[in-house]
Amino acid sequence: MDVLHERCAALDIGKKDLKACVRTPNPSGRRSRRQEIRTFATMTNALLELRDWLVAEKVPKPGCGRRSPRWWRR
Repeated sequence: MDVLHERCAALDIGKKDLKACVRTPNPSGRRSRRQEIRTFATMTNALLELRDWLVAEKVPKPGCGRRSPRWWRR
């Protein structure tokens, strides 16, 4: 059985910055998703800002690494 998460995030981590994509239910109530991509520096203050954003979006577990979803890359 597949597990579907209502809210999710994917992280792409580099040396100088990281990109984070959060997907959440669309506020309009339709069967669609809202997607937002942000870029953060890899310094402590920026990582704390990332954490605050993920907590505010109620993302329980962000995924990163080779096995994370690739649907948000452009």
